[in-house]
Amino acid sequence: MQTLVTVNLVVLNGGKYISRFLDCLKQQTYGQANIEVQIWDNGSSDGTLEHVQSRKAEFGDFKRFAWFKGEKNLGMWPGQEELFKTSNGEYIVASAVDVLMDKDFISNAIKSLEQDPKIGALQAKIYTYSIDSLSGILPNPSEKIIDTCGFKIFKSRRVVNLGHGEIDHGQYDKQMDIFAVEGAIPVFRKSTLKDISLGQGFCDPDYFWYGDDLDFGWRINLFGWRQIMDPSVIAWHDRQTTKTVAQGVRDHLSRVGTRRKIPLKKRQLDWANVRFTIIKNEYMINVLKDLPYILGREIAVFGYTLFFEPGVFRAISRFLNLLPRMLKRRREIMKRARRTAAEMRRWYA
Repeated sequence: MQTLVTVNLVVLNGGKYISRFLDCLKQQTYGQANIEVQIWDNGSSDGTLEHVQSRKAEFGDFKRFAWFKGEKNLGMWPGQEELFKTSNGEYIVASAVDVLMDKDFISNAIKSLEQDPKIGALQAKIYTYSIDSLSGILPNPSEKIIDTCGFKIFKSRRVVNLGHGEIDHGQYDKQMDIFAVEGAIPVFRKSTLKDISLGQGFCDPDYFWYGDDLDFGWRINLFGWRQIMDPSVIAWHDRQTTKTVAQGVRDHLSRVGTRRKIPLKKRQLDWANVRFTIIKNEYMINVLKDLPYILGREIAVFGYTLFFEPGVFRAISRFLNLLPRMLKRRREIMKRARRTAAEMRRWYA
């Protein structure tokens, strides 16, 4: 008997992606009778939900196939939170619609998770692709540009996607523990999401659109769970922002135009939510030990924002209004933390 797996998809106007996402689900080598699929539509206006409904009959061999239409756009992870309430699987694949799964994605993910009950979350090796240049169901396997192998964190508390923009030469071909899973298509043990939930759930409803994955990924680590990247679990992601990790001042300056294409609201949430995540989940002793690195980065971010993205500073009023709430959540998190400050320091490069 295979373990029941729940695939939860949150989508908003994903019309150009949804058909291929569903095709990937149908091609999974994991037994269809042991997969349930739940789709949360965040108020699409491009026919996404109608397309899902029209293909219901194709999923008759699955354990369950259900969709829900939200009244408003909740955001990616609040939508996942809603689906979590009706998830029956022991493991949960939490996906965005612009992701494609290898046919063995679920089979290999479950095999890895069952190696150790302390593994709370699994990160796939995710490659980049562009839906606009895709002719088949999956991208050309010879085109191996890495999108992410999970989150990596530095002493400055800068967080990047491990391997982002690198050509895959096998440098990430071994299973490895990582700081935290990234949010394109992580796989969770259901009991882990229950364990890290606060009063409002496992994700913070005040984040809305950006940084949720870093927040609960950090908390999964802090609460003593392992998070691993398994290179046998493969997916592709059509990331709409930068395609490489900036390596210096020149790189950052060259991306000014690209960043301005990102909605201002999202850039404001980026600035505020990353700092909320540090406030909620970081030990004060670790902040003090790395204070020169942290201050150096904050000064650099302030200068960049002041000259190139001053509109981001409109997020300060929201930041101050939400700060007491974040401090209250910090107190609850720190009471329940299982890893020590010293144990968390191992992740800071």
